[in-house]
Amino acid sequence: MQISLQGKRAFVTAGGDGMGRTTAITMDALGAEVFTCDIDPTGLDTLPDSITSWVCDVSDSAALDAVFDEILPGGLDIMVNNAGIGGPTKLVEDVTDAEWSQTLAVCLDSQFYCVRRVAPVFKSQGGGVIINMVSGAGIMGFPGRSPYAAAKWASAGLTETWAMELGPHGVRVNGIVPGNVNGDRMERVIAGHAALDGIEPDEVRRLYAIGTSMQCYVDPQEVSDLIVFLCSDYGRHISGQMIAVDGNTETLYPRS
Repeated sequence: MQISLQGKRAFVTAGGDGMGRTTAITMDALGAEVFTCDIDPTGLDTLPDSITSWVCDVSDSAALDAVFDEILPGGLDIMVNNAGIGGPTKLVEDVTDAEWSQTLAVCLDSQFYCVRRVAPVFKSQGGGVIINMVSGAGIMGFPGRSPYAAAKWASAGLTETWAMELGPHGVRVNGIVPGNVNGDRMERVIAGHAALDGIEPDEVRRLYAIGTSMQCYVDPQEVSDLIVFLCSDYGRHISGQMIAVDGNTETLYPRS
């Protein structure tokens, strides 16, 4: 099996770091013409020159529209809704209006804004692939993370809805459920739970690991590899699925 994305055009949101970065670079290496954006220009500056990037706040629909106005005249085949933030780690009664709104804006609204723009293009050309980053928080409860869980459950629902709505037009829509992904974002989540529960970060890290059957953390590249498989011709009849790369999460954060 040899995966190729030659001739495909792909847009990956939040490609400056983490899973978005590895996905953009992997797609570029497999022959796709890749576009990405990030709110932080730092990571964008070190991407391969062949990847076109913009500094963009994906929670701002007008800013995203400006990016799409540059991409879509040349067509698009793949939309990867990777952008997201962890949101606050707080008891529900302590979450502020601003924290709630920002988490949903970045994790959920951005996916809607992107699909709203690409759906007509995909329908007119008779095909396309949409990947939504869902998370285990979109398929089970997550104490202390109400805004994030709300956004990800909604993302899972939209994934199923868009798969049904766009499927007759040859468009495939799938959700990715990453596990404990190594990187700065996971470290921030660990630090947040350590502060909330009054325990050491190493203990939180251990608890996250034993919440999976394989007691593991995964690398961003593992998630990217699944994404490119689903976007390739090998995944041509895979749609409406929530597919995990997580060592089988039994509970998101086991608490003593």
